[in-house]
Amino acid sequence: MIHKASAALLALTLAACTATPPVSSSVPAADAAPVTIGIIGLNDFHGNLEPIQRALPVREGVEVQAGGAAHLATAIDTLRARHEHHLVISAGDLISASPLVSSLFLDEPTVGVMNRIGLDFNAVGNHEFDRGWRELVRLSEGGCDKLTLREPCAVEPDYAGADFAFLAANVRTPEAMGRGETLFPGTAMRRFGTGEGAVDVGIIGLTLEGTPGLVTPEGIAGLTFADEAETINAAAADLTAKGAEAVVVAIHQGLAPDDQPDVFGCAAISGPLREILDRLNPGIDVVISGHTHRPYVCDYGTIDAARPMLVTSAAWGGQMLTDITLTIDPAAGRVIAKDARNLVIANDNGAAEEGVLRPAARTDIAAYVARYADAARDAETRPVGRLSGPARKEGIESSLGNLIADSQLAATRGAGAQIAFMNSGGIRADLIPAAGGVLSFGQIYTVQPFGNTLMTKTFTGAQLLALLASQFDDGRDNVLAVSQGFRQVLARDGDSYRFVSATLDGKPIDPAATYRVTMNSFLATGGDGFAIFADGTDVVTGPVDLDATEAYLDGEAMRPLPATDRITVTG
Repeated sequence: MIHKASAALLALTLAACTATPPVSSSVPAADAAPVTIGIIGLNDFHGNLEPIQRALPVREGVEVQAGGAAHLATAIDTLRARHEHHLVISAGDLISASPLVSSLFLDEPTVGVMNRIGLDFNAVGNHEFDRGWRELVRLSEGGCDKLTLREPCAVEPDYAGADFAFLAANVRTPEAMGRGETLFPGTAMRRFGTGEGAVDVGIIGLTLEGTPGLVTPEGIAGLTFADEAETINAAAADLTAKGAEAVVVAIHQGLAPDDQPDVFGCAAISGPLREILDRLNPGIDVVISGHTHRPYVCDYGTIDAARPMLVTSAAWGGQMLTDITLTIDPAAGRVIAKDARNLVIANDNGAAEEGVLRPAARTDIAAYVARYADAARDAETRPVGRLSGPARKEGIESSLGNLIADSQLAATRGAGAQIAFMNSGGIRADLIPAAGGVLSFGQIYTVQPFGNTLMTKTFTGAQLLALLASQFDDGRDNVLAVSQGFRQVLARDGDSYRFVSATLDGKPIDPAATYRVTMNSFLATGGDGFAIFADGTDVVTGPVDLDATEAYLDGEAMRPLPATDRITVTG
């Protein structure tokens, strides 16, 4: 699932992005009239049609309210108007893991908004596959075939699909699917200008190779996800052979700036995308990335002069855009200059800030979103229970993770459950009660929007201990939330942790004993890299995870907030 920056690092990164001049890379121009292309990049929109409620830190002491599709639309119109030639490109996770106003309607309104905004291309991300590849195809192509638990076309009976192209260069299909080599086209070419001054821009779109570990296996059955760098290199060579003077990659994989002051440049850049970038053949001009939700603009030529590409990401949720400019020499057939900057899309009436746009809401988009918000309101505002305090999702152990694990254990006691686990990536928002501790359905839906069912399985103690050790496989820190009565001990291991021991009701886990364990259906098939979850036996299918949370909140009594005392860290 998605990794999130700490608040401190996000503030530092945004401060750098908005206070630092645009990153540029250029070479001497040829004696020909150049063609300038404006590219507007976004990523990880996640159906955030309405403004995000949490303020966005811009720099120390300065926060803004940001996002909202109506404000985003005006910002894109403003940036697009600066260039005769332009493209709007998304680097994936446009949909899913989205708020109720979009997710309740299978993200059809997000597609509708992006049609109206004029999105040109969306590279598929891992979340595009949350409801399965067939539903993704329906969402793209239109129609009302029911392929999920929810009803399609609930607001727009004539839902017609996307006017923009989904790109999936590394998502391969068997011939039996009848969709060609890839699920969606992998590349596209756009021509700008006329006659001798015409130039061609090639676009490559793809997701991370590790997508199968992040989605339910049944939803991607039959698909394969190819190596990212190999896919890009092959596609770029093909586009160049067809005459592309510039190559732009939109990839749903990202960088993770280290917690150092130089997060705006490249010296502190690390993360999965770094390894991909180092394997790319020269000739890529721009890489629009995502997945890590980190904002950055990196001139990669400062790291490797043979690869002078700009690498960008605009945070998440439509709170930022990347403003990219390419200057192409038609005679030389190459990019002669490029620059990029990240811009915060504020929706408040604050004072002018460098790097912050405050566009007015575009009225047609606002009206379209309001149509869906009205349709969702009855479900969204229905009270479901009360909680004694705010339940947060951040931290190695979170009160919200514990609350969800407890609700899942309570819902599956009848199946013999003794332990329940919850993955942190499946928790999408904090749970903040209103006055009197009241929680609404819309709030808990935003926390758990995936519609997973609960599964209870039998594991040996040895399997359980191996599962807990795997929280830190391959250098990751993917700590599971645990239900009441279960405890685990971790030890610091450099900048990470390692699993030490676990107990249930005060007794050490016995490798030779068996235990009944509950998890959501995503984890039950080995999701989030927890392959051992797929090995359990005596499977009993339980309720939908959201229904379990609602039942646990009880509707009447105040539910106490769980303590965060189930994980002990030593060393």
